[in-house]
Amino acid sequence: MRALLAVTTALLVAGWVGSVSDAATNPWIEKTPLDIAHQGGEDEFPSNTMYAFERSLQVGADMLELDVGVTKDGQVVVMHDTTVDRTTNGHGTVASFTLNQLRKLDAAYWFAGGSNAYRHDRARSAYRLRGVATGKRRPPKGFTAADFRVPTLKEVMSAFPHTPINVEIKGRTKAEALDEYLTNADALARTLKSTKRRDLIVVSFKQEAVDRFHQLVPALPVAPGIGGAANWLLGGKSPGDGVVAFQLPITYVLGQQTLQITTKDNVARAHREGYAWHTWLSDDGESPAIWGSLLDMGVDGVMTAKPKAFAALLRQRR
Repeated sequence: MRALLAVTTALLVAGWVGSVSDAATNPWIEKTPLDIAHQGGEDEFPSNTMYAFERSLQVGADMLELDVGVTKDGQVVVMHDTTVDRTTNGHGTVASFTLNQLRKLDAAYWFAGGSNAYRHDRARSAYRLRGVATGKRRPPKGFTAADFRVPTLKEVMSAFPHTPINVEIKGRTKAEALDEYLTNADALARTLKSTKRRDLIVVSFKQEAVDRFHQLVPALPVAPGIGGAANWLLGGKSPGDGVVAFQLPITYVLGQQTLQITTKDNVARAHREGYAWHTWLSDDGESPAIWGSLLDMGVDGVMTAKPKAFAALLRQRR
Protein backbone atom coordinates (compact mmCIF):
# COMPACT_ATOMS: atom_id res chain seq x y z
CA MET A 1 0.00 0.00 0.00
CA ARG A 2 2.81 2.42 0.90
CA ALA A 3 4.54 1.74 -2.41
CA LEU A 4 1.37 2.37 -4.37
CA LEU A 5 0.69 5.59 -2.48
CA ALA A 6 4.24 6.70 -3.22
CA VAL A 7 3.62 6.19 -6.94
CA THR A 8 0.33 8.07 -6.65
CA THR A 9 1.85 11.07 -4.91
CA ALA A 10 4.79 11.23 -7.30
CA LEU A 11 2.41 11.32 -10.25
CA LEU A 12 0.38 14.08 -8.64
CA VAL A 13 3.48 16.19 -8.20
CA ALA A 14 4.57 15.48 -11.76
CA GLY A 15 1.22 16.73 -13.06
CA TRP A 16 0.01 13.73 -15.01
CA VAL A 17 -3.29 14.38 -16.76
CA GLY A 18 -5.81 11.63 -17.32
CA SER A 19 -8.80 11.51 -19.62
CA VAL A 20 -11.84 13.65 -18.99
CA SER A 21 -14.53 11.99 -16.91
CA ASP A 22 -18.06 11.57 -18.20
CA ALA A 23 -19.29 13.25 -15.01
CA ALA A 24 -20.13 16.56 -16.67
CA THR A 25 -22.40 17.60 -13.82
CA ASN A 26 -21.35 16.69 -10.31
CA PRO A 27 -23.44 17.92 -7.36
CA TRP A 28 -20.46 17.34 -5.03
CA ILE A 29 -18.49 20.17 -6.66
CA GLU A 30 -19.34 22.93 -4.20
CA LYS A 31 -19.35 26.73 -4.45
CA THR A 32 -19.01 26.84 -0.66
CA PRO A 33 -16.71 24.11 0.74
CA LEU A 34 -18.34 21.52 2.95
CA ASP A 35 -17.49 21.42 6.65
CA ILE A 36 -17.17 17.63 6.96
CA ALA A 37 -17.07 16.45 10.57
CA HIS A 38 -14.38 13.76 10.61
CA GLN A 39 -15.52 11.00 13.00
CA GLY A 40 -18.16 13.54 14.01
CA GLY A 41 -15.41 16.03 14.92
CA GLU A 42 -13.27 13.85 17.17
CA ASP A 43 -11.24 16.66 18.76
CA GLU A 44 -14.38 18.49 19.86
CA PHE A 45 -16.75 15.57 20.49
CA PRO A 46 -16.37 11.83 21.30
CA SER A 47 -15.50 9.97 18.11
CA ASN A 48 -18.27 8.43 16.02
CA THR A 49 -21.05 8.77 18.60
CA MET A 50 -24.58 10.00 18.03
CA TYR A 51 -23.78 12.83 20.43
CA ALA A 52 -20.82 13.87 18.26
CA PHE A 53 -22.84 13.77 15.04
CA GLU A 54 -25.66 15.88 16.48
CA ARG A 55 -23.36 18.38 18.17
CA SER A 56 -21.16 18.80 15.10
CA LEU A 57 -24.20 19.71 13.02
CA GLN A 58 -25.37 22.12 15.70
CA VAL A 59 -22.06 23.99 15.59
CA GLY A 60 -21.92 24.28 11.81
CA ALA A 61 -20.91 21.03 10.09
CA ASP A 62 -22.52 20.33 6.70
CA MET A 63 -21.66 16.66 6.35
CA LEU A 64 -20.72 13.73 8.56
CA GLU A 65 -17.73 11.46 8.05
CA LEU A 66 -17.71 8.08 9.76
CA ASP A 67 -16.12 4.65 9.63
CA VAL A 68 -17.76 1.26 9.69
CA GLY A 69 -16.84 -2.18 10.95
CA VAL A 70 -18.84 -5.38 11.31
CA THR A 71 -19.69 -7.16 14.55
CA LYS A 72 -19.44 -10.86 15.29
CA ASP A 73 -23.14 -11.20 14.45
CA GLY A 74 -22.88 -9.29 11.16
CA GLN A 75 -24.11 -5.84 12.20
CA VAL A 76 -22.56 -2.76 10.58
CA VAL A 77 -21.48 -0.41 13.36
CA VAL A 78 -19.76 2.96 13.45
CA MET A 79 -16.21 2.76 14.81
CA HIS A 80 -12.98 4.27 13.47
CA ASP A 81 -10.52 1.64 14.70
CA THR A 82 -10.53 -2.11 14.16
CA THR A 83 -10.45 -2.39 17.98
CA VAL A 84 -12.51 -0.66 20.66
CA ASP A 85 -9.51 -0.01 22.92
CA ARG A 86 -8.67 3.60 22.07
CA THR A 87 -12.06 5.20 22.65
CA THR A 88 -14.11 2.87 24.86
CA ASN A 89 -13.78 1.00 28.17
CA GLY A 90 -13.59 -2.31 26.29
CA HIS A 91 -10.81 -4.36 24.73
CA GLY A 92 -10.66 -6.35 21.51
CA THR A 93 -11.62 -6.08 17.87
CA VAL A 94 -15.02 -4.87 16.77
CA ALA A 95 -15.45 -8.22 15.02
CA SER A 96 -15.03 -10.08 18.34
CA PHE A 97 -18.14 -8.41 19.85
CA THR A 98 -21.80 -8.99 19.16
CA LEU A 99 -23.91 -5.89 18.79
CA ASN A 100 -25.45 -6.41 22.23
CA GLN A 101 -22.00 -6.63 23.76
CA LEU A 102 -20.90 -3.42 22.04
CA ARG A 103 -24.00 -1.67 23.35
CA LYS A 104 -22.67 -2.09 26.89
CA LEU A 105 -19.49 -0.12 26.19
CA ASP A 106 -18.90 3.55 26.98
CA ALA A 107 -17.90 5.13 23.65
CA ALA A 108 -16.89 8.40 25.35
CA TYR A 109 -14.81 6.73 28.06
CA TRP A 110 -11.41 8.11 26.94
CA PHE A 111 -12.57 11.39 25.41
CA ALA A 112 -11.05 14.53 26.93
CA GLY A 113 -11.18 16.92 23.96
CA GLY A 114 -8.48 18.97 22.29
CA SER A 115 -5.29 17.61 20.77
CA ASN A 116 -4.60 13.95 21.53
CA ALA A 117 -8.16 13.80 22.78
CA TYR A 118 -8.06 10.07 23.65
CA ARG A 119 -4.89 9.74 25.71
CA HIS A 120 -5.29 7.23 28.54
CA ASP A 121 -2.97 8.91 31.05
CA ARG A 122 -5.01 11.91 32.18
CA ALA A 123 -6.67 12.48 35.54
CA ARG A 124 -10.15 10.93 35.78
CA SER A 125 -11.70 14.40 35.96
CA ALA A 126 -10.46 15.12 32.42
CA TYR A 127 -12.85 12.55 30.94
CA ARG A 128 -15.91 14.69 31.47
CA LEU A 129 -18.35 12.50 29.53
CA ARG A 130 -17.20 9.20 31.03
CA GLY A 131 -20.09 7.32 32.56
CA VAL A 132 -22.93 8.92 30.62
CA ALA A 133 -23.31 5.79 28.48
CA THR A 134 -23.57 3.53 31.52
CA GLY A 135 -25.89 5.74 33.54
CA LYS A 136 -23.27 6.77 36.10
CA ARG A 137 -23.41 10.38 34.92
CA ARG A 138 -26.35 12.46 33.76
CA PRO A 139 -26.33 13.14 30.00
CA PRO A 140 -26.15 16.70 28.68
CA LYS A 141 -29.51 18.36 28.12
CA GLY A 142 -31.28 17.03 25.05
CA PHE A 143 -29.32 13.76 24.93
CA THR A 144 -29.62 10.25 26.34
CA ALA A 145 -27.20 7.59 27.51
CA ALA A 146 -27.60 5.81 24.17
CA ASP A 147 -26.04 8.79 22.38
CA PHE A 148 -22.71 7.90 23.99
CA ARG A 149 -22.63 4.26 22.94
CA VAL A 150 -21.43 2.62 19.72
CA PRO A 151 -24.15 3.23 17.10
CA THR A 152 -25.10 1.21 14.06
CA LEU A 153 -24.94 2.77 10.62
CA LYS A 154 -28.70 2.32 10.25
CA GLU A 155 -29.26 4.34 13.42
CA VAL A 156 -27.10 7.19 12.15
CA MET A 157 -28.83 7.26 8.78
CA SER A 158 -32.25 7.22 10.44
CA ALA A 159 -31.32 10.04 12.83
CA PHE A 160 -29.89 12.23 10.05
CA PRO A 161 -32.00 11.56 6.95
CA HIS A 162 -31.12 14.85 5.23
CA THR A 163 -27.43 15.14 6.14
CA PRO A 164 -24.80 13.96 3.64
CA ILE A 165 -22.65 11.17 5.06
CA ASN A 166 -19.24 9.85 4.05
CA VAL A 167 -18.81 6.17 4.90
CA GLU A 168 -15.35 4.59 5.06
CA ILE A 169 -14.98 0.81 4.98
CA LYS A 170 -12.43 -0.41 7.53
CA GLY A 171 -10.84 -3.81 8.09
CA ARG A 172 -11.47 -6.36 10.85
CA THR A 173 -8.08 -6.94 12.49
CA LYS A 174 -4.69 -5.24 12.73
CA ALA A 175 -3.52 -7.50 9.90
CA GLU A 176 -5.50 -5.29 7.49
CA ALA A 177 -5.88 -8.21 5.10
CA LEU A 178 -7.77 -7.63 1.87
CA ASP A 179 -10.38 -10.28 2.59
CA GLU A 180 -11.30 -8.41 5.78
CA TYR A 181 -12.13 -5.32 3.76
CA LEU A 182 -14.11 -7.33 1.22
CA THR A 183 -16.12 -8.97 4.00
CA ASN A 184 -16.98 -5.55 5.39
CA ALA A 185 -17.77 -4.20 1.92
CA ASP A 186 -20.25 -7.04 1.46
CA ALA A 187 -21.87 -6.30 4.81
CA LEU A 188 -22.13 -2.60 4.02
CA ALA A 189 -23.70 -3.40 0.65
CA ARG A 190 -26.34 -5.55 2.34
CA THR A 191 -27.11 -2.67 4.69
CA LEU A 192 -27.38 -0.03 1.97
CA LYS A 193 -28.72 -1.97 -1.01
CA SER A 194 -32.31 -0.80 -0.50
CA THR A 195 -31.63 2.82 0.48
CA LYS A 196 -33.12 5.56 -1.67
CA ARG A 197 -30.54 8.06 -0.48
CA ARG A 198 -27.97 9.44 -2.90
CA ASP A 199 -26.24 11.81 -0.48
CA LEU A 200 -23.77 9.16 0.67
CA ILE A 201 -20.19 8.59 -0.51
CA VAL A 202 -18.52 5.25 0.20
CA VAL A 203 -14.72 5.01 0.31
CA SER A 204 -11.91 2.75 1.50
CA PHE A 205 -8.14 2.72 1.24
CA LYS A 206 -8.48 -0.66 -0.44
CA GLN A 207 -9.62 -0.15 -4.04
CA GLU A 208 -10.90 -3.70 -4.14
CA ALA A 209 -13.34 -2.90 -1.33
CA VAL A 210 -14.61 0.16 -3.20
CA ASP A 211 -15.03 -1.88 -6.38
CA ARG A 212 -16.83 -4.68 -4.56
CA PHE A 213 -19.25 -2.27 -2.91
CA HIS A 214 -19.95 -0.44 -6.17
CA GLN A 215 -20.56 -3.72 -7.98
CA LEU A 216 -23.19 -4.63 -5.38
CA VAL A 217 -24.77 -1.16 -4.96
CA PRO A 218 -24.03 0.74 -8.19
CA ALA A 219 -26.52 3.53 -7.48
CA LEU A 220 -24.43 4.98 -4.64
CA PRO A 221 -21.44 7.23 -5.37
CA VAL A 222 -17.94 6.34 -4.24
CA ALA A 223 -14.47 7.82 -3.83
CA PRO A 224 -11.50 5.81 -5.09
CA GLY A 225 -9.03 3.92 -2.98
CA ILE A 226 -5.30 4.22 -3.51
CA GLY A 227 -5.40 1.99 -6.58
CA GLY A 228 -8.14 3.99 -8.27
CA ALA A 229 -6.35 7.26 -7.63
CA ALA A 230 -3.18 5.80 -9.16
CA ASN A 231 -5.06 4.63 -12.25
CA TRP A 232 -6.47 8.11 -12.80
CA LEU A 233 -3.08 9.74 -12.38
CA LEU A 234 -1.31 7.40 -14.78
CA GLY A 235 -3.26 8.99 -17.62
CA GLY A 236 -6.24 7.82 -19.58
CA LYS A 237 -7.58 5.43 -16.97
CA SER A 238 -10.70 5.79 -14.87
CA PRO A 239 -10.40 6.08 -11.07
CA GLY A 240 -13.26 3.59 -10.96
CA ASP A 241 -16.92 3.40 -11.77
CA GLY A 242 -19.22 5.60 -9.73
CA VAL A 243 -16.48 7.96 -8.51
CA VAL A 244 -17.67 11.48 -7.67
CA ALA A 245 -14.83 12.77 -5.49
CA PHE A 246 -11.18 12.31 -4.67
CA GLN A 247 -10.47 12.18 -0.93
CA LEU A 248 -6.79 12.78 -0.32
CA PRO A 249 -4.42 14.32 2.24
CA ILE A 250 -2.50 17.56 1.79
CA THR A 251 0.93 15.97 1.83
CA TYR A 252 2.67 12.63 1.84
CA VAL A 253 6.15 12.01 3.23
CA LEU A 254 8.26 9.85 0.90
CA GLY A 255 11.67 9.17 2.38
CA GLN A 256 13.13 12.55 3.28
CA GLN A 257 10.82 14.44 0.93
CA THR A 258 7.37 15.86 1.65
CA LEU A 259 5.24 15.73 -1.48
CA GLN A 260 2.34 18.11 -1.99
CA ILE A 261 -0.81 16.28 -3.05
CA THR A 262 -3.57 18.83 -2.51
CA THR A 263 -2.61 21.82 -4.63
CA LYS A 264 -4.56 24.47 -6.52
CA ASP A 265 -3.58 22.90 -9.85
CA ASN A 266 -4.58 19.38 -8.82
CA VAL A 267 -7.93 20.56 -7.47
CA ALA A 268 -8.58 22.51 -10.67
CA ARG A 269 -7.69 19.48 -12.76
CA ALA A 270 -10.14 17.31 -10.81
CA HIS A 271 -12.87 19.89 -11.37
CA ARG A 272 -12.14 20.03 -15.11
CA GLU A 273 -12.62 16.28 -15.26
CA GLY A 274 -15.84 16.33 -13.28
CA TYR A 275 -14.62 15.25 -9.83
CA ALA A 276 -14.92 16.95 -6.47
CA TRP A 277 -11.97 17.16 -4.07
CA HIS A 278 -12.20 16.49 -0.32
CA THR A 279 -9.12 16.85 1.86
CA TRP A 280 -8.53 14.92 5.08
CA LEU A 281 -6.16 16.30 7.65
CA SER A 282 -5.22 13.53 10.06
CA ASP A 283 -1.51 13.63 9.15
CA ASP A 284 -1.10 17.33 8.39
CA GLY A 285 -2.42 19.02 11.51
CA GLU A 286 -5.20 21.58 11.66
CA SER A 287 -5.11 25.35 12.04
CA PRO A 288 -6.80 28.42 10.55
CA ALA A 289 -3.76 28.88 8.33
CA ILE A 290 -3.99 25.36 6.92
CA TRP A 291 -7.74 25.61 6.46
CA GLY A 292 -7.36 28.97 4.72
CA SER A 293 -4.82 27.56 2.28
CA LEU A 294 -7.20 24.73 1.38
CA LEU A 295 -10.04 27.15 0.79
CA ASP A 296 -7.77 29.21 -1.45
CA MET A 297 -7.04 26.07 -3.47
CA GLY A 298 -10.76 25.60 -4.13
CA VAL A 299 -11.35 22.29 -2.36
CA ASP A 300 -14.96 21.14 -2.14
CA GLY A 301 -14.78 19.88 1.41
CA VAL A 302 -12.49 19.62 4.42
CA MET A 303 -12.68 16.57 6.68
CA THR A 304 -11.94 18.22 9.99
CA ALA A 305 -11.65 17.02 13.58
CA LYS A 306 -12.67 20.54 14.62
CA PRO A 307 -15.94 21.32 12.80
CA LYS A 308 -16.89 24.15 15.17
CA ALA A 309 -13.63 25.99 14.68
CA PHE A 310 -13.67 25.39 10.92
CA ALA A 311 -17.25 26.69 10.69
CA ALA A 312 -16.14 29.89 12.41
CA LEU A 313 -13.43 30.39 9.80
CA LEU A 314 -15.90 29.84 6.97
CA ARG A 315 -18.16 32.53 8.43
CA GLN A 316 -15.28 34.97 8.63
CA ARG A 317 -14.43 34.47 4.96
CA ARG A 318 -17.94 34.99 3.64
